Amino acid sequence: MPIHTLHTKQIIRATREQAWEFFSNPRNLARITPPGMGFDIVTPDLPARIYAGLMIEYRVRPLLGIPMTWLTEITRVSDGEYFVDEQRVGPYAIWHHEHWFREVGDGQIEMEDRVTYVLPFQPFGDIVHPFLVKPQLDRIFAHREKAVRELFPG
Repeated sequence: MPIHTLHTKQIIRATREQAWEFFSNPRNLARITPPGMGFDIVTPDLPARIYAGLMIEYRVRPLLGIPMTWLTEITRVSDGEYFVDEQRVGPYAIWHHEHWFREVGDGQIEMEDRVTYVLPFQPFGDIVHPFLVKPQLDRIFAHREKAVRELFPG
């Protein structure tokens, strides 16, 4: 069962408070998700701020437009510094996503994402990883980087 890691960093012009204000609001995830993913939050009465133990249910269409449920639990939060979400139901056998926010000076924040994931349906999952799963994740995170640049210009 191979374990995969996706690691990205992005510098944004924002204070830590501004970055945290945006990224700790679960409603904003739709603003940085590619439109073709068919992303829709299902959880009613979603709070404006994440907290440890928060469960968020989405509908996504990651492959061939086929809808699937994704249930995420926010497992750890340190206000202004980091949070972790983990998939409880969804397309991966394991999905652990760390979001880090660090001041780098001159009114900028380094935003770092580290995703550790394991594919289902082994060994087939890892056969399709290099030409189906990894390119899809790369496109999602490239879109996210572009959207964040537009939301935090400078």
